[in-house]
Amino acid sequence: MATDKIKVAVRVRPFNRRELELGTQCVVEMTGQQTILQHPTSLEKLERNKPKTFAFDHCFYSLSPSVENFASQEVVFDALGRDILDNAFQGYNACIFAYGQTGSGKSYTMMGSGDNKGIIPRLCDNLFDMIAKQQSCELTYKVEVSYMEIYNEKVHDLLDPKPNKQSLKVREHNVLGPYVDGLSQLAVTSYQDIDNLMTEGNKSRTVAATNMNSESSRSHAVFSVVVTQTLTDAQSGVSGEKVSRMSLVDLAGSERAVKTGAVGDRLKEGSNINKSLTTLGLVISKLADQNSGGKNRDKFVPYRDSVLTWLLKDNLGGNSKTVMVATISPAADNYEETLSTLRYADRAKRIVNHAVVNEDPNARIIRELRQEVEALKEMLLHATGQGSVVGQRRTDITEKLSESERLMKEMSQTWEEKLVKTEKLQHERQQALEKMGISVQASGIQVEKNKYYLVNLNDDPSLNELLVYYLKDVTLVGGRSATTEQDIQLHGLGILPEHCVITIEESGLYMSPLNGARCFVNGSQVVVKTLLQHGDRIVWGNHH
Repeated sequence: MATDKIKVAVRVRPFNRRELELGTQCVVEMTGQQTILQHPTSLEKLERNKPKTFAFDHCFYSLSPSVENFASQEVVFDALGRDILDNAFQGYNACIFAYGQTGSGKSYTMMGSGDNKGIIPRLCDNLFDMIAKQQSCELTYKVEVSYMEIYNEKVHDLLDPKPNKQSLKVREHNVLGPYVDGLSQLAVTSYQDIDNLMTEGNKSRTVAATNMNSESSRSHAVFSVVVTQTLTDAQSGVSGEKVSRMSLVDLAGSERAVKTGAVGDRLKEGSNINKSLTTLGLVISKLADQNSGGKNRDKFVPYRDSVLTWLLKDNLGGNSKTVMVATISPAADNYEETLSTLRYADRAKRIVNHAVVNEDPNARIIRELRQEVEALKEMLLHATGQGSVVGQRRTDITEKLSESERLMKEMSQTWEEKLVKTEKLQHERQQALEKMGISVQASGIQVEKNKYYLVNLNDDPSLNELLVYYLKDVTLVGGRSATTEQDIQLHGLGILPEHCVITIEESGLYMSPLNGARCFVNGSQVVVKTLLQHGDRIVWGNHH
């Protein structure tokens, strides 16, 4: 067993355009492994406030490429991602999670943009490079991935093609630990497979974010990669397995409602997001207290108080090698949020994890699941009698039995069966996107010439211009409940079942609102058939 403290890194982003225009003061300095936070300068407080100094495993200064110690995406990956990969190949579970206020660079650090790839794509690319170098007739590798988001304490499978999918339940199994019941785990054989799945998952996330609220991605995203290594002795034919899970987590922004001006549903949504982040903070504090030898060390750790912490249970104080990346803004007007993030990260570095090499668990798990199924069948046989208590007990046993049988069947699947299932789901997912009128190009905006199309706009750069809707001669726009199936299906406030019709005519492209539906072109509401020009900005309902 390897006993390691969580590795904590801090990254400061460059000034954004708004901060540059305002000439905002920089309050963050980094020297070696130290991050120094200066109090914003003001005449009356110049003498009173000393700078606050924090020490971390890594401090990445990404303020400007012109500075000597500038930390590029490659520098960040080399310092954090390569260790995670090496640990995975040794059979350890691993986790990277990014924490910080909205707009501090979490998604950029984890996912990247354009050619500046982040930790997740670089890690997946390097994973297959390492497999290609190490694979032989004795040593084989299998890679599976899953992609989910946690929004308002509900879990959604981003790789599930079904349009009206239900949120998934989180369960804890005495053999497997916490897991998401029914989450797709898809087999992949190359980096391109992962890149395609990630792009399709991000499209699902974009559709959901647009339907829920146009401001930003307000969800936590968890991308998991499971690597199975099988070593076979050529002479005896005996084989052994190592299975490691890499959890790559992009947390929602941590900010105060006062700062964001959130009201109504946004405030409720924010409180749910903050609930999971607050619980994460409590879990980190309790684990830090346990490992500091203080009087509070035996206190209960509230993993189950939020879906996020329940799923990250192994990664926080459990069987995992874990890295936390705290992202911060250099600007003076974000001083309070930056200080809060640095304090959060400072507590996290005291958490001790107990990682073990996961050798040959499958055969043992299948055996234990089989024993559990037999025991539950026996219990069901003897749960006789009348009354609501007995009936409820029979229902509970039946539910647990079907859950264990499904898990056993899933774990007994061959690699070939998993590949077939992945292809089938990919085909269904592409059909579902096409049904909503969305192009299924692998990545980026690549549009066909001589075709009319719409592109989604979003304040979040990772979700902006991700969806392309190609237009037909007559394109119906509306909700899923319409009697006539709509070509572009939307969901959200102000969207009518039959919202508007877009027509391609000889003289150009026209939009006709239906039943007084809310339709805006470049900020002005239109109520009659209107000619559309290239580059026009269209809003349907309250925020589409």
